[in-house]
Order: sequence, then C-alpha cells, then structure tokens
Amino acid sequence: MLKDLFRKPKYVTVSPTAPKKDMPDGLWVKCSGCGEILYNKELTKNLKVCQKCGTHLRMTARERIEATLDDFVEYDADLSSVNTLNFPDYEDKLAKAQAATGLQEGILTGEGIINGLSLVVGVMDSYFMMGSMGAVIGEKITRAVERAIAKKLPLILFATSGGARMQEGTLALMQMAKTSAALARLSAAGLLYISVLTDPTFGGVTASFASLGDIVIAEPGALIGFAGPRVLQQTMHQELPPGAQTAKFNLEHGIIDMVVERGQMKSMLAKLMRLHQGGC
Repeated sequence: MLKDLFRKPKYVTVSPTAPKKDMPDGLWVKCSGCGEILYNKELTKNLKVCQKCGTHLRMTARERIEATLDDFVEYDADLSSVNTLNFPDYEDKLAKAQAATGLQEGILTGEGIINGLSLVVGVMDSYFMMGSMGAVIGEKITRAVERAIAKKLPLILFATSGGARMQEGTLALMQMAKTSAALARLSAAGLLYISVLTDPTFGGVTASFASLGDIVIAEPGALIGFAGPRVLQQTMHQELPPGAQTAKFNLEHGIIDMVVERGQMKSMLAKLMRLHQGGC
C-alpha cells in the first residue's frame, strides 16, 4: 500500500563494510589520576592540569615553554644524537622520536624572558625517548650553562627523564659528571640555578644536574628518585612507604625545597629571580 512507502523501519541494517564515522583523534584525554575524560582544548587552557582532581599531566617541552616564558630564542637547534656505539635500531628510534615530537633531541635550550626578567632555560621532553639523557642532552645543558655564565643570567632547568640513555652506554653516564662540573662553574660565578622537577624525574638526571639547584622545585604529584619503585622493591625485598618518591614525600624529607602548582610556577620563578637580584 501507498502508506507503507512512508513507514519508518524499526531496525536499520548496517553493512560491515560501511565506513565508520570515528571521532577525530586528540579531542579527548583520559586523566591519569582520576580517569576522567577531559576535553583536550579545555585541558590545554588549564595548562594540562585536570580540572576535576588537579593531576598535573605531562607536557611537551614546547607546551611548557609557552606556558612559562614570555619570549624564547632557541640555542643549538641543530644538534642531534648519532649512533657512536652502533647500537641496533638506535637510528630508527631516534627518527621516530624526532618525527613524533618535532624535536631533534629530548631537550630544548635557549634564552627567554619571564615577567620582564631574562634567563637561560632548558626544558626536557618526556615524549622524546622518555627524556633519556645522552651525549647531546648533556652537551646542550653544558652549553646553556656556559652561556648563562657569559651573559651573567640565571639558569632554570625543567627536568623529566627515565635516566641515562642505554643506547649510548658510558657516553651517556659521563653526562652526569659533565653537567655537574658545568653547574659548579655557574655557582662559582655567583649565578642562580633553579631546578624544576616534573613527572617523572629518575636515574642519572636525578643523580646529577636535577638535584644541584640552589632551589629545587617540584610539580605536585611528580615522581622523583634514582630507581623506579618496582626496582627498589625488588632490590630491597620490601614495600615502599605510602606515597614514596612523590613530590610531597620528597618535600617532607628535605630532598626538595618546595612544591609549586603549574599555574603558579611562572610567578614563583619570577619572584625567586627578583629575590636573588636583590629586588622585592
């Protein structure tokens, strides 16, 4: 009958070969703290801090620079690692990290301005091979320290790392001594060094430049230590205390000087630099 032509079917058959209309990637992010699904655009406006539970999600180096500095001029942008030890597949891993992050290496260094104050800054990126420290990261930090000394500027380093880069063996471990020696020269010159520890900061980075700041700051919830909790538990054959290796735990035990929320970091860094310069 004619009326049957306009009757809506109760069921719709979808072909298994029909194209799916998926949501675009990157619109939503799951909070690693509370599991809340967050709208990425709003999360970015909130400096990658969960609006529900306050968890500080990881940032890229460029995101952190944009959130912290008013101006930035990069140093040594052309430096990148080479496979000196002929470690299998190292070139491929470097290429993938470079393509994924848009960085040549796991740290950006340069000269910047915070609230009118000039400084030299280095920002590590956990998305580049988990911020592992190799020869180029050590070299870029050392050069940044040397420029701070030459220009008589304060130095701020944002650390995040899983440790030394195993693909570079002893060459990576040598960067612990190299960066520490450079910072000793900075201290001898009477210049300020502020170290900011972000999630996570482990291994040789913690055991060298990340712990040598005149002032050591951590973001809330950042995990900080030399070895990871699983390694410690397997070595010590006992459970770690509740909250061990968190920023709060490190603060309570005198390992760091303060915990500063990301939204307050820029103003706190400016305040500390002014105090060191004799300002108010």
